[in-house]
Amino acid sequence: MNGTEHSSGDMLLSEEQADAAPAPGILGPLAPEDRARVEAHGRRIAYERGQAIFRQGDAHDGVMLIQRGLVRSFYAAPQGREITLAYWRPGAFVGGPDVFGGGRHIWAAEAARPTEALHLPGAGLRALAREVPDLALGIIDALAYKARCYSSLAQMLGTRSLGERLAHVLLHMMQIHGAPDDDPAKGVAIAASFTHAEIAALIGSTRQWVTISLNRLQKDGVLSQRRGVLRILKPDAILALASGGDRQG
Repeated sequence: MNGTEHSSGDMLLSEEQADAAPAPGILGPLAPEDRARVEAHGRRIAYERGQAIFRQGDAHDGVMLIQRGLVRSFYAAPQGREITLAYWRPGAFVGGPDVFGGGRHIWAAEAARPTEALHLPGAGLRALAREVPDLALGIIDALAYKARCYSSLAQMLGTRSLGERLAHVLLHMMQIHGAPDDDPAKGVAIAASFTHAEIAALIGSTRQWVTISLNRLQKDGVLSQRRGVLRILKPDAILALASGGDRQG
């Protein structure tokens, strides 16, 4: 898979359903010869699940363009608590905002699944952006998308209850990974393998709280959990929770 393809949207905490669409790919607008030129500037690196791509505080050195797998970006507080900023899929990059290098990373990124990424060093990327206007535009579009995502994340953490945040994540999972059943009574199946701990880190909660909340929703007939598949039985109920219908948490 090259850097312009997308398997599906990225996973993040946002009120805007449009943010569930794939992140703009910085290579997407390029002519084939320009794309080959940019890719030749980079170096492909494979990561095992859980392996650090860069650490908070590391010096910036360009960006990592995801080609295969799944990358989690996260912030670690001095006390050790982590909050997930987003899960990024093929086509997106991690390593902003200083994409041309300089400064230090203000958060970290790790491979959430086995991942392959194309490292584009900052100095060369700056030179290429000067010479390939569509590359510069792609970088601007991608940075604007990330700015909207992180702004929405801050708003959600500051103004929404835990129950509302969980509902928004479930809505995003439905939009990105959902597969409606031929039988409407069976709802929408979500086959994405996000654990309760991963969801908790995304909404700023604990694994125990997420487990209890999902079990309560299952008891109320809103969803079901079986054999690794989460099935939303009452999407309208999830939408109502996301809109403030449940102030728990």
